[in-house]
Amino acid sequence: MAHTTAPPRGHSNAYNIFILVLTILSLVIMVVMFLPLGDATIGLLQFYDNLICVIFLIDFFLNLRAAPKKSDYFIKERGWLDLIGSIPSLGVTFKYSGLFRLARLSRLVHIMRQLGREKRGDLIRDVIQNRGQYTAFVTILLTLIVLTSASVLVLQYESQSPDANIKTGWDAFWYSVVTITTVGYGDRFPITVGGRITAMFIMFMGVGIIGALASILSSVLVGSPSTPAEEEAPATATAPSVEQELAAIKAELAAIHQLLENKSIAGDNN
Repeated sequence: MAHTTAPPRGHSNAYNIFILVLTILSLVIMVVMFLPLGDATIGLLQFYDNLICVIFLIDFFLNLRAAPKKSDYFIKERGWLDLIGSIPSLGVTFKYSGLFRLARLSRLVHIMRQLGREKRGDLIRDVIQNRGQYTAFVTILLTLIVLTSASVLVLQYESQSPDANIKTGWDAFWYSVVTITTVGYGDRFPITVGGRITAMFIMFMGVGIIGALASILSSVLVGSPSTPAEEEAPATATAPSVEQELAAIKAELAAIHQLLENKSIAGDNN
């Protein structure tokens, strides 16, 4: 009988979706590296690939720590593939280290199988109940995607102009970070048409990302808004006490009424 790979343990759906999208992004970067690009652009892509490797290494150790039996996760559940796909290519030609990136397909299959077991209604309820967590992961993902795509495009466009002041991967990364945070020092700026169009994309996305970060920060400091069920809970909780008070008032009125009747009868007898 064929072996069925078990899904990752101990992680929320929001975290699994984060790792899933990050895995797809890493595979896209791997494919782009085989395109005929400049050396500076390839170096920048390797930087992002190594950054994702660090995140995947953390994910591997989290999965290993959560596994009841470490050997089962590493061998039977093919955790060794997750480890191989997470090794950074520091100082190694990507043509050789890039083959190890194919091992990330194992992580992709793991998460897709787990999410496939989730019912649509349960997943929607999970998003509503943990919307703060989803918002945080989506914001991080969006930031990584914008930084990666924008800095690579800017560098590729600007490297074709001899008058450009964005010439290295670090220049492109610095410019993208400064622009996406809406700081805008002005020490680095694009001069080509493609670079400026990409810059406008970074600016618009930066406004949305900063707004999302502000929303997350306010929800952490102030607290998330209560749901309709939580708002109705206090009213439901106080309903019995109100009914008890009304019953006590009715009993007192009945006792007073009975006392007055007794006095009236006693007066008639006299």
